Amino acid sequence: MIIEIILGTIVLTEGYVIWNLFRKTELLETWVESFTRRIQYIQEDLQNIDSTGHFEADDEVGSVFKGIQQAADVLNKVTEEDI
Repeated sequence: MIIEIILGTIVLTEGYVIWNLFRKTELLETWVESFTRRIQYIQEDLQNIDSTGHFEADDEVGSVFKGIQQAADVLNKVTEEDI
């Protein structure tokens, strides 16, 4: 009788732990997918903004623009590797 109570408690505890971890994993996956989409939209926006190359050609604005573009490229590579 005591063994059944202990085993039942262990099974219930393990069930809760598994359910909780599953819920957290789903939440994290949703966040990563949303973050990946935002990075892709930013990458596309940067390409559309500088479609003529004027921002990149300017000295002061170009250096800032290149820095933003490089940061977006790095984030894009990181998200593509994990997916």
